Amino acid sequence: MANIGFIGVGNMGAPMARNLLQAGHGLVVHDLNKDAVEELVRQGARDGQSARGCLPDSEVLITMLPAGEHVRVIYLEELAGHIEPSTLVVDCSTIDVASAQSVHEALGKLDIDVLDAPVSGGIMGAAAGTLAFMVGGSETAFRRARPYLDVMGANIIHTGGPGMGQAAKICNNMMLAIEMLGVCEGFALADRLGLARQTLFDVASKASSQCWALTSYCPVPGPVPGSPANSDYAPGFTAAMMLKDLRLSQGAAAECGASTRAGALATELFQAFNDAGGSERDFSGIFKMLSDA
Repeated sequence: MANIGFIGVGNMGAPMARNLLQAGHGLVVHDLNKDAVEELVRQGARDGQSARGCLPDSEVLITMLPAGEHVRVIYLEELAGHIEPSTLVVDCSTIDVASAQSVHEALGKLDIDVLDAPVSGGIMGAAAGTLAFMVGGSETAFRRARPYLDVMGANIIHTGGPGMGQAAKICNNMMLAIEMLGVCEGFALADRLGLARQTLFDVASKASSQCWALTSYCPVPGPVPGSPANSDYAPGFTAAMMLKDLRLSQGAAAECGASTRAGALATELFQAFNDAGGSERDFSGIFKMLSDA
């Protein structure tokens, strides 16, 4: 068993940290939300009191932070010069590729193994330990991290060198947003035509439009009991987070000259949904906006 420092124990980080605790690892945690920290302390973790307080004796440092600016501050300012070379750093935040690569470069100069390892699967996947990890970094660092990632996830994929975990996550979530919009519009059209939602699901889930947004996360109540649509779109993955990821995709597309017209339209629609008050609803709740249009 290892001693692990975990910075950022919010909606996603807390269940990930809990799974590490349940697997028998020692855990020191830090978050600006003291209630989240106290809950994990009650379950056996220690309160690091600060980001730097998660470092002593930690063989692995995991971060799950909101944006690239937070990751840069933590690693390039607050923890700079304080991480031991023997510590394995695993950043599970979803951020821009350039920020991830800057952390790899800065810590790499200190001979510290670093991985950018964003996740997919939402709060439900984090709680169940079934997340997908997209992991960028060296093969050596990936092998070191595998035992810990296996505790938190079910699909662990080495996507390439520094920043390529973020590249995979950005592409994946842009695709997910586009697929969700298509599924929402399909059900909205079915409603207007008088086709029962369950019937459309039964057809589409076995036909060429089958996708995760339909069969695992159906945006209308009924067909998939565990989907947020059945709990008034209480978030597994908020619309605000989807908009953040879409903006990352569009920023990356602009930087490398890629044409992502469907991604741009998805960004526009999720911006409208957020502006209309949907930011803290599940991203599949955009069905309400599209079906009322």
